[in-house]
Amino acid sequence: MPLTAFTNARLLDPASGRDEVGTLVTEGGKITALGAGIAAPKGAEIVDCAGLCLAPGLVDMRVAVGEPGEENRETILSASRAAAAGGITAFAMLPNTQPVIDDIAGLEFVARRAREAKLVKIFAYGAVTHGAEGKELAEMGLLAEAGAIGFTDGVHAIGDALTMRRALSYAKAFDKVIVQHPEEPTLASGGQMNEGEISTRLGLSGITRAAEIIMLERDLRLVALTGGRYHAAHLSTAEGVELIRQAKHEGLHVTCDVAPPYFALTEVDIGDYRTFAKLSPPLRTDNDRRAIIAGIADGTIDAIASDHAPHDQDSKRVPFAAAAPGVVGLETLLPVALELYHKGHIGLLDLLDRLTLAPATILGLPLGQLRVGGAADLTIFDLDRPWVIDAASFKSKSKNSPFDTRPVAGAVVMTVVDGRIVHRS
Repeated sequence: MPLTAFTNARLLDPASGRDEVGTLVTEGGKITALGAGIAAPKGAEIVDCAGLCLAPGLVDMRVAVGEPGEENRETILSASRAAAAGGITAFAMLPNTQPVIDDIAGLEFVARRAREAKLVKIFAYGAVTHGAEGKELAEMGLLAEAGAIGFTDGVHAIGDALTMRRALSYAKAFDKVIVQHPEEPTLASGGQMNEGEISTRLGLSGITRAAEIIMLERDLRLVALTGGRYHAAHLSTAEGVELIRQAKHEGLHVTCDVAPPYFALTEVDIGDYRTFAKLSPPLRTDNDRRAIIAGIADGTIDAIASDHAPHDQDSKRVPFAAAAPGVVGLETLLPVALELYHKGHIGLLDLLDRLTLAPATILGLPLGQLRVGGAADLTIFDLDRPWVIDAASFKSKSKNSPFDTRPVAGAVVMTVVDGRIVHRS
């Protein structure tokens, strides 16, 4: 078995609070030793980290992939390469493929293609409803037995209250989480951006913030009724953050995540109809952005996910109203998230927790930490290296990034999965 010693590394582990310079040893895909006083074993391959940060590999709990059905947008292989380049060692794939992952065959397809790619670990959600149409529940028990890590209709909200109630109850029996796109469909229908002064000036139909608030309020009542596990994806409003905060205070089984655009951008960044800044839910106000940051800092927001949504040029280089919502995010997840640390909003270990241990815990995965006997899934990064994001150089097949040409600090240098180096810059 390969024996490797990563020496002179700043070991960062949110689970244990470790932040020290030392050595980490891997063998057979596992971590066998780590700490300040560890010597490299005889015969080990030495990787001198030269003081760079060594943290658990990032765990991304929200990634859309085009395969099967829309391989022009993204394949499992290209998404794996992009994830590895972004320091992500495991990601959870949304079921919004063609066909939708609502049966065992869909899960088996993803698992087979991930094995063929041999890069990062890929897990798949099962759809809550057949075809992610929000009507008839999928065979959640069979999907859970086949390896679905949770249930979601992905980019579609579960709009029917009875369907959501039943989903929460059934998923509870398998200890699986229901992940909701919290946006009341009828209020959001036809909307292009956040409703307000800017949407009026641009002549674009708006999506009221009430669409998120009303859906969260309804769902949280159903969580209280059923005792199920509920996760709100990509929060975008200050009121949404406060609702989750209150629900946690009341002891409900509730978690949530946010994507970098919602704490790094606002509706102003749409500029003159910039389709690469069209998201679902839409970018909101600066007040919302600040509330999102506060929620990340105080732990109300559990995880930061890329919300990777690749689209080809034909879907984005069109009039704003006709453009598909969503942006790529695998390769910009870490550097944009690090802005929160560099600007003093959050400590480094707490930030890494939102990117590693917290999402792994929500999904029930034994990942996201540095521990003896644990998987040797590692991200080595230069905390302060300045660079400019260049979407043209992305490993992803799609280049629809709102962060193109953005100056950032913090770059992935190496990504390791089960002791194998899968990316080196």
